Amino acid sequence: MKISKIEPSKHRPGRVLIFMEDGTLLKATEDVLLDFRLRGGDDLNDETLARLKRAAGESSAREKAVEMVTRRAMTKKQLRDKLAERGVSEAEAKDASDWAESIGAVDDADFALSVVRHYSDSGYGPAKIREELRKRGVPKEMWDAALAEMPEPDAAIDAYLTKKLRCAEDDKKALSRAADGLMRRGFRWDDVRAGLARYENGAEE
Repeated sequence: MKISKIEPSKHRPGRVLIFMEDGTLLKATEDVLLDFRLRGGDDLNDETLARLKRAAGESSAREKAVEMVTRRAMTKKQLRDKLAERGVSEAEAKDASDWAESIGAVDDADFALSVVRHYSDSGYGPAKIREELRKRGVPKEMWDAALAEMPEPDAAIDAYLTKKLRCAEDDKKALSRAADGLMRRGFRWDDVRAGLARYENGAEE
């Protein structure tokens, strides 16, 4: 099949538009153009055309991947899912996310640490943080190493109890509500119980 013409994209620097004689439009990077040594009027056999389409799809997916990870940090799975939402095929999304990982544009271990720091600094416990890691697609084998960086829960629990019980009139009901709140925030019951004991001992002094 012949290439009717090749034009640079007016909207995306570094991208070229390859118009085929059957009306097909392929979008690719300049690197693909150079790799295939393409010129307008070239007659491509079926094998070369198939390789060109695959290379064009992969280059377009990688370009989208760069745009996405530049805007915000994400996991490899999130990147793959976002690419699929943009109409990228499963194979191209996998290639682009693998490539992004290989150049350090996505780093699941580093992302996991940032999630742990953010939620622990915001007063959440390990169960909540595990759920956030799961939702974001961090591989489970990376959870323990990231969670090991969490500070001890005592300070966060004590701060929460002080805030919630400062003006409480009914101590028992208020303590129960505060305990429920800490459990919802992902703290272990043993740590919550120890925190309640510290609070009650402090209140009695």
